[in-house]
Amino acid sequence: MKNKYFGDEELTFDDLYFTCYMIERVARKLNQRNAYVVNKIGADNLYHLISCANTLHCMNPLQVEADWISEYELESGSFDITAVDKNLCTQIPSATQIGKVYARLISSVTEDYVSGIVEVYNSPICQTIDNYNCSAYYEPSYIITRAYLNGEF
Repeated sequence: MKNKYFGDEELTFDDLYFTCYMIERVARKLNQRNAYVVNKIGADNLYHLISCANTLHCMNPLQVEADWISEYELESGSFDITAVDKNLCTQIPSATQIGKVYARLISSVTEDYVSGIVEVYNSPICQTIDNYNCSAYYEPSYIITRAYLNGEF
């Protein structure tokens, strides 16, 4: 996929990874699901953000997070991804870890990263990946991809 602003440059996996990482950060900050953040930002703005990812990653992530919340008028919700059974999940995965899970999934199912972000984050499979009481998020990438393609784990 080509960069929106520099047509001779390809978007990289790192651009996708950074974008997924920031989606996770913002969703956690607002107690929202990732799909809310993705849908509120929208595909056109996601294309802008992923095209600017190689610059945005140099900024303080707290500032990028605040900018996204303000610019896209994202609101707080009530979904707490950290509300887990401590007997089943002793350590919550970080935003960077989950960003990598989603980036790998998206890159394995499409070359169009923007439509991939929208499709994957709106898939019911995300409910399972984001349930840290189960093992879905730390399954090998090919297992997560197969589950996504089959529509269930």
